[in-house]
Amino acid sequence: MKCAVIMFPGSNCDVDCYHACRDVLGQPTEYVFHKEKFSPGDFDLIVLPGGFSYGDYLRAGAIARFSPAMDSVVKAAEAGKLILGICNGFQILLEAKLLPGAMKRNRDLKFHCHDIFLRVENSNTPFTGLYKKGEIIKMPIAHGEGNYFADRDTMEKLKARGGVVFTYCDRDGNVTEEANPNGSVENIAGIVSEQGNVLGMMPHPERCAEDILGNTDGRRVFESILQYVEGSVAHGR
Repeated sequence: MKCAVIMFPGSNCDVDCYHACRDVLGQPTEYVFHKEKFSPGDFDLIVLPGGFSYGDYLRAGAIARFSPAMDSVVKAAEAGKLILGICNGFQILLEAKLLPGAMKRNRDLKFHCHDIFLRVENSNTPFTGLYKKGEIIKMPIAHGEGNYFADRDTMEKLKARGGVVFTYCDRDGNVTEEANPNGSVENIAGIVSEQGNVLGMMPHPERCAEDILGNTDGRRVFESILQYVEGSVAHGR
């Protein structure tokens, strides 16, 4: 599986994502600068990392969406390639309309940097195949704009097709207002595109992918992707 990590001015999780793909997963990985373009067939997985692209001026991800590299990301998504947007990467995917909805500032207007619990709502995606539906996992978050919003019609469509992948919950799996760190509608922490090949999530799986980090709950996101890609190659999909 060949991986790409997009580097925007202000990205600060690009090295972590590169490490997760190359060293933890053991897959060939390249950095792609925001001014560069590539072909849909160049990579199997494209990661948009966390950070503050272009200083998050205007809105988070609003400027990055117009980067030359994003033209290639959109074409790769249309070709069915896997796209993983983490934190600022999720915000960029929303701005690029590769995922529905929008992101607002956290309801308390504070930056949140701590561990949270997630409930896996959909394990039938290329990104969550190694989790169990309803499983409770722990991941870190670090954001000031993670308050996901979608109107009622969009929410109904999103839920009807299984587009909600992760929700914030307490350690027992209860999806409560108290367990929601940022005010996201219906505690949403991650969603997948209608075609199933674009995932946006606010928590950071790359920061909990090794034993040395004290938590490996995020590693299965990357391992699920690898399993899916290898299965696709084996079955000629």
